[in-house]
Amino acid sequence: MSISKEEYAALEQEVNLDDIDFSDLEEKYTVDNVGLDNYVVVDGAPIAPEAKVPVLLKVLKKIFNDVGEVVEGDDGIHMPLENGKSKGYLFVQFKTNEQAERAVKELNGKKLDLKHRLLVNRLSDIEKFGVEGNIPSEFKQPELPPFKSHGYLKSWLQDEQGRDQFGLHFSETFGVYWNKKKLDPEPVFEPRKAFTSKYAKFSPKGTYLFSIHPQGVQAWGGADFSSINKYIHNQVRLVDFSPNEKYMVTLSPVPITMPEGTVDRSIFPFGPESEGHKLVIWDLVTGQPARTFALPPHLESQKEMPWPLVKWSFDDKYCARQGPGALAIYETPSFQLLEKKLVRIDDIVDFEWAPAGVHLSNSKVEGGEHVLSYWTPESPNQTARVALMQIPSRQVLRTINLFQVSDCKMHWQSEGRLLCVKVDRHTKSGKTVFTNLEFFKTFERDIPVEKLELKDVVVNFAWEPKSERFITISRLDDGNINPSIPKNTVSFYATEPAAKGKAAAYKVFHSFVNKHSNTVFWSPKGRYVVVATISRSNGEIDFVDVSFEDDKAKKSPANIKLLRNERFSGMTNIAWDPSGRFVSAWSSSWLSNIENGYRIYEFSGVQLREELVDQFKEFIWRPRPASLLTGADKKKVRANIREYSAQFEEADAMEADARVREAILARRKALEEWRAYRAQFAGKAIKSSDVQEEIIEEIKEEIFEEKEEIIE
Repeated sequence: MSISKEEYAALEQEVNLDDIDFSDLEEKYTVDNVGLDNYVVVDGAPIAPEAKVPVLLKVLKKIFNDVGEVVEGDDGIHMPLENGKSKGYLFVQFKTNEQAERAVKELNGKKLDLKHRLLVNRLSDIEKFGVEGNIPSEFKQPELPPFKSHGYLKSWLQDEQGRDQFGLHFSETFGVYWNKKKLDPEPVFEPRKAFTSKYAKFSPKGTYLFSIHPQGVQAWGGADFSSINKYIHNQVRLVDFSPNEKYMVTLSPVPITMPEGTVDRSIFPFGPESEGHKLVIWDLVTGQPARTFALPPHLESQKEMPWPLVKWSFDDKYCARQGPGALAIYETPSFQLLEKKLVRIDDIVDFEWAPAGVHLSNSKVEGGEHVLSYWTPESPNQTARVALMQIPSRQVLRTINLFQVSDCKMHWQSEGRLLCVKVDRHTKSGKTVFTNLEFFKTFERDIPVEKLELKDVVVNFAWEPKSERFITISRLDDGNINPSIPKNTVSFYATEPAAKGKAAAYKVFHSFVNKHSNTVFWSPKGRYVVVATISRSNGEIDFVDVSFEDDKAKKSPANIKLLRNERFSGMTNIAWDPSGRFVSAWSSSWLSNIENGYRIYEFSGVQLREELVDQFKEFIWRPRPASLLTGADKKKVRANIREYSAQFEEADAMEADARVREAILARRKALEEWRAYRAQFAGKAIKSSDVQEEIIEEIKEEIFEEKEEIIE
């Protein structure tokens, strides 16, 4: 029986479907549809034989039940098999979509063992990535861009004269130059206008040079500083790097916003999860963002942004951010929260990573442990505390309690053997402040702490690289804050030789009193130090040798000698070159209008070069990576230092004077001709019959001096 459209329409008008009860049919044929939101897809699981799959499923089910309730039976976890083995991925069904979301947040990136890391995503996300038109029906092999060589990125280290490079930023121009001591610096490339809109910065080991632009950051490198990569981050302001140059951190005041329509990841590298974020961690090699973060509310409201916001372990393995009452520690390269939870530290004020692996007395870890220090202030029910924590175990290794604390600053020694905590304490009346120095000796058993009590307040502290010596700049807090009166004392400390039955203690070996000095800059190689007064009007530099040697000097842990004093009005910055041979000082137009330009000094304080430059902004030395020389190689260099010095002095003389250069080249040519002449006959045998012997005797008398003396 069939019915026409007209008859059906007439019948529909006569029968009201709303009056019919379908409840019995709905109850009988209802389908329990949980939807895709309850499912997660898990990649990165081990590929196991079919016989071992039940054991693997049992382990995985326990992990997922810790964050939610997995559906019972075969529908709970489905692991596809192929050719008698698992395929490395599985599907997990939770009872609620909230549990599935929690599984993604807490288990994505979780380490199952040393070789396997679980990657957890919502199954419903397939709709987000599989919108019609975004994914073709057939797989097409992606086209790899042609390889572009940037040359040897460490080519500047092959300079025969061992010279260093530096960058000069003046007006709208930036250039990189070879340091030629007293001579005009030699450009590495033609200085470029509009090279950067704000400032330029070398990476920690000098491999890359970065320029800042409204669109983001540009990386340059190679012998001619060609473009290497671009990192798109709108209105970026601040830039920082991990110690081993694997990652870069950028910050912009403008939050990331997703563009409308289809997103081209080569132009806009961020996904929807980065919406509203301002802090980005980049992978320097791939040029892609590794992780983005929103700024905590307490930082959004601050006028001055503390920087860096992300601090790194010495080997780039971990990084950490500080938040209210907690540390967020991330493991690279996944950048997942360590153990999926924060390190709770109530009222934490600051923290610092040890700059090298810490060799604890009870540890056998090659390269040393990852250790960080932190401090918390006093409260009505608790003292101030300083603590050392090992990562990733989160074990607190040592804690000290402190009273009447105004502020703390943590200073790690470069090898991680010592931590000095500068504790500024106030008197009971609260009117004056003085300083205690607390020294954590991480290499000794139970990490003992030595206290050094001072009457002054320390305004600056600096360790000598790879040494236990240090310098403090201090003043007596007597209530008189007149900056025109020189009140600072520069003190040079070293460990006094241990007496019988007593441990070695820190002692002042020399002091300069009544100084304006406010900063300390140690040479990267130690021994030499610059103690300076950074001032917009009365800049001053003291060049000091802390291991001075002469016939009169007594053998001591620290022989202090002031080598030279220089004045530089308007000086705003000082920096050592990586070799520790030269010091640059400059007056930046960003901070001062007096004598803008730069000077270069020898380590002893002798001025080599001065150049006044209109609108001079910045001087930056190009860093060097750690030396590859072994201890034996360095010993060999020291043993033949005179020979090497003569070679470099000759090269310097040739550069300094054209006539000297011609004379040296002429001598070299004559010597080469003589050697070639000798080599021509060295291999020929001469017959004795062909040689007629002739003895020539020549007597030559010469009177050098004639003196007549009458003897009574």
